[in-house]
Formats: sequence, C-alpha cells, structure tokens
Amino acid sequence: MQREAGGGRIFPQVWRLDPFSLRSRLTIGIATVSSVGLGSIALWTGWQMQRILINSHKQGIEYIAGRLPHDVELYSEMMPVETGLSKAINNLTTADTLLWVKHSNGKITAKSGNLKTQSDRGTAAALMSLTQMPSQAQVSEVNGRFFVLRGSPLQVREKAIGQLFVARDISGDRQMFLAMVWNLGIVSLGVLLTVTVAIAFYLRRSLQPLRQLNLMTQLISAEDLGQARLNLERAPSEVKELAQTFNMLLSRLSQAWEREREFVSNVSHELRTPLTIVHGYLQSVLRRQHNLTETQQEALETAASEAERTIHLLQDLLDLARADSGYLQFRLDSFVLNDLVAEVVGMARQYSDRAIAIETETHPIVVKADYDRLKQVLLNLIDNAIKYSESDTSIQVKLDGNPTAATIQICDRGYGIPLQHQSRIFERFYRVDEARTRGTGGSGLGLSIVKTLVEGMGGSVTLRSKLGEGSVFTISLPV
Repeated sequence: MQREAGGGRIFPQVWRLDPFSLRSRLTIGIATVSSVGLGSIALWTGWQMQRILINSHKQGIEYIAGRLPHDVELYSEMMPVETGLSKAINNLTTADTLLWVKHSNGKITAKSGNLKTQSDRGTAAALMSLTQMPSQAQVSEVNGRFFVLRGSPLQVREKAIGQLFVARDISGDRQMFLAMVWNLGIVSLGVLLTVTVAIAFYLRRSLQPLRQLNLMTQLISAEDLGQARLNLERAPSEVKELAQTFNMLLSRLSQAWEREREFVSNVSHELRTPLTIVHGYLQSVLRRQHNLTETQQEALETAASEAERTIHLLQDLLDLARADSGYLQFRLDSFVLNDLVAEVVGMARQYSDRAIAIETETHPIVVKADYDRLKQVLLNLIDNAIKYSESDTSIQVKLDGNPTAATIQICDRGYGIPLQHQSRIFERFYRVDEARTRGTGGSGLGLSIVKTLVEGMGGSVTLRSKLGEGSVFTISLPV
C-alpha cells in the first residue's frame, strides 16, 4: 500500500510569513515591479496632464497677445487710441486673466478694469510692477501664486504705444491638478496592495505542490521507503517531474536500505557461529590454567573477553536487522513484573558488586510482555547505569503500576546526558562521549536495542537526565 499525497487533500493549509521563502520573494519581486510600473505610469500621466494644462493656458495667452493689437486698431478708427485700448483690454479680461500696458517711461497707460475677481490686489500690484517679462509664455510664481506670463511690444498702425503684459492665474487649476495627482496616487497604492495580496494568494496556491513535497519528506522514515510515493495530480509539469524524480530516489534508497539490512543480518549470522566456537575453545583452554604461563593466561582472557563482546554485538545487530525486517518474534505472556525485577536486580548485584535498591509496590503487578526480552532490556539499562556512574553511588529501580500501565524506572546519580544529546540517545551507534564509551566497552547499540524491544512489546521508553545529577530511564508497559 502506498502512502500518497495528491491534490492538497491530506495536508493542512499553513499560513506562515517567511521573508526568505520563495513565495515571499516572488511576491516582493512582482509587487516591486508592479509598483515601479504603476508609479511610472502615474508620473508620466501626471506629467502629460500638467503639460497639456500649461500648454492650453500658454496658447490662450498667445491668442490674447496676438488679438489685442488688432482690436485696438479697430476701436481706434471710431474713438481715440487710449479709449480703444482700454475697451479692448476690458473685452479680453477674464476672471483669471490680467492685462496692462506700460509706457516706456514706466507709467501704466491702460489696464484691466475689473480686478474684483483677483484674490489679492497686492498680487496684481506686484505683477504690474514687473518691468520685464518673457516674450514667450512661461509659468512663474508671484506672491505664492502661479501665473502664466508673457510680455510683448504693442504697436498700433506701426506706432509703438508701450509694452503689453498678460498674466493668467493658474493657481486654481494647479491645486486641482495636485489633488487629482494625489487621488491618482492613492488609487494606485490601493491597486498595488490589492494586486500584491492577489499575487500572494495565487503564489501560495501555485506553490502548494512544493509544500506537499516538503511535508511528505518530513513524514518518510526508513521503514516507509518501500511504500512512500508522491502523487501530485494538479501540479505544474515541472513539479510533477520533480515528484517522479523523488519517487525514483525513494525507490533507490529503499533498495539500498534493504541490501544493507540483508548484509548486516547475513554478516551477523555468519560471524556469530565461528566466534562462538572460538570463544568456547578459549574458555576450554582457560580452564586448564596450570598449563599456562601468566602472560598466556592474560592474553587468552583478553581474547575471550573481546570474543564475547563481539558475539554480543553481533547478536544486537542480528536483532536489529530482524526488527527492521519484521522477523523479530515476541512471546507475549502474562507474568508478575515484581518477580522479574527482583531476579534482574539480583543478577546485577552479583556481577557488579554495586548497591542496587528496589522500590516497588506491595501488591503484584501483572504485565503482558516477553519475559526474556524484558529481562534483556532491564539488564541493559542497569548495566548502563553501572558503567556511567561512580562506584560509590547507588542505583535505584522503581516499580509502579496503575490500572492501565506499569512503569519501571532505572535511576542513577552518574554523569548525566547533555540536553542536546538526549533526543538522539536511542539512535544506533550514537555515542555521547566517544572516549568514555571506548573505556566502558560500549558499542552504541544498547539503547537502540532497548527502544526496539520495548516498542515491539507495545511499550515505550523515555529519558530524563541532567548533567551532574544522573539519568532516569522510564519504561512503560501495558498491564
């Protein structure tokens, strides 16, 4: 049966802001490009609108400056030139346009008669005090207001009668333009935020297959390599190719893992028998000590000890290989746990000559487990407690039971295990201190065997340790 992940149906949706994620980077990148694009369009639009607005006013000023001499000529045929000039100026004067004619001596000979619409007569006076103006219409600021200004010589019938000045107030139009640009900026910002949110949700949905790949890899263990497969139905083609490659990788890893387990099982099985024979011959020779010198006896004892340690190591490897393959058998029977604990503690006292105390309930605690396997587990944990604690400290074995589970605690007052190592202490061949492990003869498989056997009997094993205060291994078994 395959473990599959497809269509986003088995994995929960997780919204988590990560500034370094691909989704955040794409969102920020697209939002930045969009903001630059919208900003450029807004600036270009504003610049074009301002240019059109100013050009329209400039054209109006140029039209007035070109028409006034013609009107003065028409009026001068019926009335004096000064009267015709004033009448022509008043005809071309509007609410936002001011005209005046200044003689060469600096005296104003005619000007717009209707100045009531001008917001500030001081501003009008400041304009009329100007002596020079551009010959082409230009925008200038006078007293905090903006005007389009133009000055040109005024001739009537080829006779110069002064300098014509035209000023059009565009402050109101400019304020309206700035308000429009401000509103355009606000709308652009709103559009940008909306687009950014939409992009973020779209990318979140588009990257969901990659999140499924990530979650799937977190769930896969060594035991699942042969069954775990990815099936992404509605993913992009690139992600589907990645999933297929990932499935091929899982298949190769599964085959490699299976070959490794078979190799360990075969090697352990093949080496255990000859080593057992060698160990038996060494023990037989050692029993005839009167024929051996002291050096020979010491060498044979060392060889026999190492052979025995290697046999135990091979047995542990064989048990682990069988557990990985599902061939490790357990004979689960009901028995009194108090009796087993007392037997194991008695054996440990005999071979270690250490003080080992038992704290147990007065009533018998019955569990359903494999008697021999549980004995192996307890001997292993007590042996660890003896090895990694001082010889003058005691070891406690606490036994407790309740209606649902029985617990066994092996407590020592030894060196303790650092916090960063506690989560990996049950891994195979993992050693907290290589030098100390070599000195005590450990292989790094003991606790892994303990965990495998206890879980195989339906229980659990946990560790609580503190440096300098010791460690407590707790086994929980169903009653």
